[in-house]
Amino acid sequence: MKKQPAELLKLMTLEEKIGQLLQLAAPFFQGADGQITGPMAEMGITEETVRNTGSVLGLTGASDVINVQKQHLETNRLGIPLLVMADIVHGYKTIFPVPLAIGCSWDLELAEQSAEIAAKEAAAAGVHVTFAPMVDLVRDPRWGRVMESTGEDPYLNSEFARAFVRGFQGKDLANDISRVAACVKHFAAYGAAEGGRDYNTVDLSERQLREFYLPSYKAALDEGCEMVMTAFNTVDGIPATGNKWLMRDLLRGEWGFDGVMISDWGAVKELIPHGVAADEAEAAMKAIKAGVDIEMMTTCYADHLQHLIEANEIDIALIDEAVLRILELKQKLGLFERPYRGANAELEQEIVGSAAHREASRELALKSCVLLKNDGVLPLGREQKIALIGPFAANGDILGPWSWLGSKDEAIQLAAGIGGKVDASLLSVVEGCGIEAATDEQMQAALAAASEADILVLALGEHSDMSGEAGSRSNIQLPQVQLELVAKLKQLGKPMVAVLFNGRPLDLHGVIDQADAVLEAWFPGTEGGAAIADLLFGDAEPTGRLTMSFPYSVGQVPVYYNRFNTGRPQGAPDAQVRYVSQYLDIPNEPLLPFGYGLGYTTFAYTGAELSADKLSASEPLHVKITVTNNGARAGEDIVQLYVRDMAGDVVRPLQELKAFRKVMLQPGESKEISFALEEQQLRYYHADLTFASDPGDFELYIGPNSRDVTALKFKLSK
Repeated sequence: MKKQPAELLKLMTLEEKIGQLLQLAAPFFQGADGQITGPMAEMGITEETVRNTGSVLGLTGASDVINVQKQHLETNRLGIPLLVMADIVHGYKTIFPVPLAIGCSWDLELAEQSAEIAAKEAAAAGVHVTFAPMVDLVRDPRWGRVMESTGEDPYLNSEFARAFVRGFQGKDLANDISRVAACVKHFAAYGAAEGGRDYNTVDLSERQLREFYLPSYKAALDEGCEMVMTAFNTVDGIPATGNKWLMRDLLRGEWGFDGVMISDWGAVKELIPHGVAADEAEAAMKAIKAGVDIEMMTTCYADHLQHLIEANEIDIALIDEAVLRILELKQKLGLFERPYRGANAELEQEIVGSAAHREASRELALKSCVLLKNDGVLPLGREQKIALIGPFAANGDILGPWSWLGSKDEAIQLAAGIGGKVDASLLSVVEGCGIEAATDEQMQAALAAASEADILVLALGEHSDMSGEAGSRSNIQLPQVQLELVAKLKQLGKPMVAVLFNGRPLDLHGVIDQADAVLEAWFPGTEGGAAIADLLFGDAEPTGRLTMSFPYSVGQVPVYYNRFNTGRPQGAPDAQVRYVSQYLDIPNEPLLPFGYGLGYTTFAYTGAELSADKLSASEPLHVKITVTNNGARAGEDIVQLYVRDMAGDVVRPLQELKAFRKVMLQPGESKEISFALEEQQLRYYHADLTFASDPGDFELYIGPNSRDVTALKFKLSK
């Protein structure tokens, strides 16, 4: 009978305990039979270190995982199995749209399904833990990792965080070997990096941190998320990986989290360049005292914890509690009884990248694309002569960053998607330009093809390396060569549709003002081309809505819908012309607001009404509005409910999303949509950090996005 974690802990030497706190990448385990060379030697990793190591990063494939685990169990003195972890962010082999796109679906069920499928594929390949979901709230599209978040709203991000955790972990992680443990990241506020520059400083008040940035992490943990990953950034001047208040006091103390905390790659050692540790020993001491259980891919713990204990710099109890948490997670995953857990080469072959999984990817891609403009040129007709032009016309680089085992070669390109809808004689496909450069021959070929076509479909965007980690950009327009291509084709006077492949909101000038229609496809995943073709030809209805504002200019950013008003707001009834909070050369408002998106039909919102003019703790307020499909096609809209506290203890946002509901309507059909607004939805963090609501005046806004709303007034009574 296997020993319980607490009993096992008593049998371990200090060296073995410290080994459990180290995570090494897969290559360290591949050469376990021979001499450790190259990077392993440079890091000072010995065979003994590998034998004691507690977890492995980036190992996958059922056969490889079983072989490595088997060898590890034979060499580890106490037979403690490895935890196998990996970055499975929006799919394992079957790649779904990037998380920002998934957010734009506003579809929690499909988001959960995407995580469930990713878990099934990964589990069959031997993975135990995924480093997802990333729930960082994002407001600055210069930051490349906005693609990995679901947007700028804390409520919506929290709902998606819950959905992803449910999908990855299921209801019975111990016995359901088709699931993996989730690791929420990056704790905390990584998305608020100054200047949108990755790994950069974050400086927020505690009230801002609690109100906007922390809710989605808390939601993931409330849903049972097993692990937390530290952020690279500072929080109140202290790097998160060494921040005792953040992890000991808040996460473990106030929130009661007793799961495993892991550093991001190399983040413990990075306490030195941050300037809060003089050397690796001090970095190890600060990280373990702060509550980091596992050090990823640096060896500060392995090299220095034993000396720190012997010198009475740290208490061995810190080591024991960290090891116990790791052993308990291994027990929860059943690894002591089933060290290979879900690893199954036959099942892996059967389900990874299966047709059923690809179909689910296609459905989510359909729901994630956002129609930003349509001056009557979409849907396309099947008898039109189409020129498909642009660097993404026949390009498999549509999976996006963090598509670990996704195959660009197996992705459905846009040319293939459109080609499946029309006779080959009606479609010409030319590149026109590369993503960042062009030849005269490419441009001439594009103009020649366009001159023979009835309508132009331009496939434009960023290559995947232009977003994601370390993908920050100061210029968030399309590359100049693509804008030149658009301008030249515009001169032909042909109808133009732009399809955009990208991982962030863009400055769309040079595209949205030139094209007759714009479809934001993001990085749509394995079935992207097929899904986009369905939308372009009207075989499916565009239903995506933005969860991150599109700026008018990069000079506005960060720009987001739930902003504050200032004491001199632009456009107030008594405002001066000049001495107000404004730009002299651009609008204050984003080009496209949070919640925005078009379909192939139109909806009217009428009869907005409150059940009363007061709300109290015992009596919720009921809100109703009638939505009518005024068009000739069936369509789906997302009814969005926002509130504003008109006078708070601290400044309150102009709008806060509180609820949303999807409504599907046939042509001419009307439905009454109702919401119940309760007092607890009006609570917020006051100046003294108490969480409460304030009696007084409120405004409620209801409509299809944050801009086009009907306003109603009510009071909150004591």
